[in-house]
Amino acid sequence: MYLQNKFADFLLRVAVGLAIGVVFGFLLSEVSYRYNPAKYGVDRAPREVELVIPYGTADQVEQGVYNRSIPTDMTFVEGDVLIVKNEDQVAHQLGPLWIPANTSSAMQLETANQFSYECTFQPTNYMGLDVRPRVDVGTRIEAILAAALPTGMMLALYSYMLPGRKKKEI
Repeated sequence: MYLQNKFADFLLRVAVGLAIGVVFGFLLSEVSYRYNPAKYGVDRAPREVELVIPYGTADQVEQGVYNRSIPTDMTFVEGDVLIVKNEDQVAHQLGPLWIPANTSSAMQLETANQFSYECTFQPTNYMGLDVRPRVDVGTRIEAILAAALPTGMMLALYSYMLPGRKKKEI
């Protein structure tokens, strides 16, 4: 009987600790995600992103002038397709893409990473591509559990440091 009471007390402490840990993990994960989503992956479906190189870009690059319509860095999600449309009078290159004048070329962005590609349509001769992992329900649950389980177990262990309940004598 004594061991059953101790085991039931242990299970109760673990259950309460895990419940508090899940609430804490949910709050910690979701609040940090909501207030700083740019730091994490993107929760949208992959899509095609078009980048247009306007007519006269080669002349501007030669003069060292930035074309404001062309970003120096771009952010993507895994699975996006970058389509580079060259409306300039000369061929351009972006990393592995060779884009002759008045044509388009596409690049599938499958791996989350930060890339710096050689680029002929930027005065700096490079362009940064930031490919972020896609955030889905599974990723969010993993983040919650990563905080919830250790927190809950530590709360269960620390609960043994609380003063015990005094038994009433009859």
